[in-house]
Amino acid sequence: MLNFDIQNHKPLREMVYEELKMQILTGGIVPGTRMMEVDLAKEMGVSRTPIREAIRKLEKEGLVTIEPRRGAYASMISTEDMVEILEVRQDLEGLAAYLAAARMTDKQMKELKDIAEKYNKAVTEGSMKDMIQHDTKFHRLIVDSCNNKILVHMIEQLQELVLRFRYIYYDNFRRAENMPEEHREIMEAIVSGNADRARRAADVHICRLKQLVIEEGVKQGKA
Repeated sequence: MLNFDIQNHKPLREMVYEELKMQILTGGIVPGTRMMEVDLAKEMGVSRTPIREAIRKLEKEGLVTIEPRRGAYASMISTEDMVEILEVRQDLEGLAAYLAAARMTDKQMKELKDIAEKYNKAVTEGSMKDMIQHDTKFHRLIVDSCNNKILVHMIEQLQELVLRFRYIYYDNFRRAENMPEEHREIMEAIVSGNADRARRAADVHICRLKQLVIEEGVKQGKA
């Protein structure tokens, strides 16, 4: 049931929309799941109206597919979709790493090292939730430290798709086992102030992930 925090002044329809969106992005509602208004309304403790409005809004964002006479479904993600988003990430985040090598503060460098250590611990423990959390923070910090508002804005537009893809590709641990070393390469290049090396390391990191996606395809259907 939806948590109606008395301090939350958002309209009900917005709360329902945000909850359904987060469930889709994080795999709580897996790709291909039918979005039954009656069931969702009962589960969240609301009427069907805000559910219907949320589904329509999510359709416009590409997270839900509505098929005539069949209903609404959480959108599937194809290998081609993931490759396209990785191609864009490769270019934009490579530039972010390049700029961060000259602009990251000492405080941010310390935070980056801390995040990398937490990520490595999550890999050792096999915690998918923590891996996703710290992987997201690692790349987010690099982007923030590039100090280029236009670039940050462009990458922010990709973040929701990237989050959804992370929950899919982390279902296979093989896609995470080389990440600590790749993160280390990026981090050391940035800390040393070597912009060209940082860009190459970021490029290699995403290129390898893209290759794994192409080789293995996208496995969907897990919560």
